[in-house]
This record gives sequence, structure tokens and C-alpha cells, in this order.
Amino acid sequence: MTTHRTPARTSPARRAARAAVAASGWLALAATLLPDGSVPRWPPVLLFVCLGPGLALLHPQPRGLRPGARLESFALAAPLSLALASLAATVLFLLGAFSVPAFLVPLAAFTTVAALLPGLPLPAATRGAAGPARERG
Repeated sequence: MTTHRTPARTSPARRAARAAVAASGWLALAATLLPDGSVPRWPPVLLFVCLGPGLALLHPQPRGLRPGARLESFALAAPLSLALASLAATVLFLLGAFSVPAFLVPLAAFTTVAALLPGLPLPAATRGAAGPARERG
């Protein structure tokens, strides 16, 4: 049986990943300042809306993830992000205030705050359900 220890400090790689996720929303917002129809405008917005908020909520995990669970948590980030984006868009449409900047600002602010907090716990990923079975002896 293995035990997981919570690291005393966050590694520089994890801090950089958190900072990148937090900045991704503001980068997407800045990309909307490019001329309409320009190709460099849509990839940052699309990537942020599809992955940014979910990655901020799920990563990094306090105890780390087993190798098999990393892909699973990354795959969970997309529907979680899209659900939050749908919720934000619906509220803005109901208020009659939808625009791309009005849509991106709350998502970027939410992502920044969520990136400062530890990831949501994924108990199956830390207790071994997502990892390979080991022989007990």
C-alpha cells in the first residue's frame, strides 16, 4: 500500500501552470481586440472557453494524480469548461447583454480566482481506481 504525501510547497512547474491557466482568459480577451475576421483572433478564445475554467478547477491536484488519471481529469476539464461557458452565456442572453467581451470577462475572472485555489478533489484518481491494479502481497 502506498501513501501520498502532500508537498510542503508548490513546485515551480505547478506555479507556472497555474499562472498560465489564470492568464489564458485575459489573453483570450486581448485577442478580441484584433481586427474582425483575423485568424489569430479565434484560437486563444476557443481554447480558453473549451478548457480554461475546467483546468483551473481541476488542476493541480493537492496530492498529484496517478498517470492514468491525468488524461481523465484533462478530458473532464472540457465539458466542465463548456458547462460554465454555457451558464455564463445563458445568463448574459437572458439579461440582453451578451457580447464577446461581456462573456469573456466573467469567465476570465472566475478562472483567475479558481487557479489560485487548489484543484477540486478527485477521489477516484487519488485512491487508485484510475491507476493500474497492483498485486497485494
